[in-house]
Amino acid sequence: MVADKVENLWKDFESRLRSFIYSKVPDKDLTEDILQDVFIKIHLKLDTLKDESRLKPWLFQITRNRIMDYYRQNKSINLSQLAPDEQEEETDNKVMDEALQDMIGMMNDLPREYCEALCLTELEGLSQKEYAEKIGIPYSSAKSRVQRSRILLKDMLMRCCHYEFDKYGTILSISQNCCCCSPKNSSGKHRSTQS
Repeated sequence: MVADKVENLWKDFESRLRSFIYSKVPDKDLTEDILQDVFIKIHLKLDTLKDESRLKPWLFQITRNRIMDYYRQNKSINLSQLAPDEQEEETDNKVMDEALQDMIGMMNDLPREYCEALCLTELEGLSQKEYAEKIGIPYSSAKSRVQRSRILLKDMLMRCCHYEFDKYGTILSISQNCCCCSPKNSSGKHRSTQS
């Protein structure tokens, strides 16, 4: 029964998840709110987890996502604060970091206005409305430009690399189809988070 499993997870992970959240959001009340949200999400999604060996990384991914949601809502996201503390997450993060660096590098190949749209909204955290106001274009145009920028970047990435995702959207591996990505991986090597 899901309720029993969640109760056991609470007993096993509540303290570690609380400490992890507090290390990223040093406010006790907010930490408790986020922890409650995390366990609600766990309760709702636990039956979707098929690989029990991925339970701990899955729990910490849910927790990181909820912390990131908090920072996004407060327009003060600092991704460096969200680096996971768990050792088994290092490989996952290395692949994600490499993918992010590839994306940032490819953004320079986009037309200037599309690169600017992604830089201001995705990297600097402006809302699309704030972006429109900053560069002096209508909100509807800003929304279209950001959407088009995302599509162009995704197309570039998918032409360059083949990404394998798990059901939660986490990158499991990257196989390069060309040599335009990270220089240290330009030989077409397969990067994987699986050991």
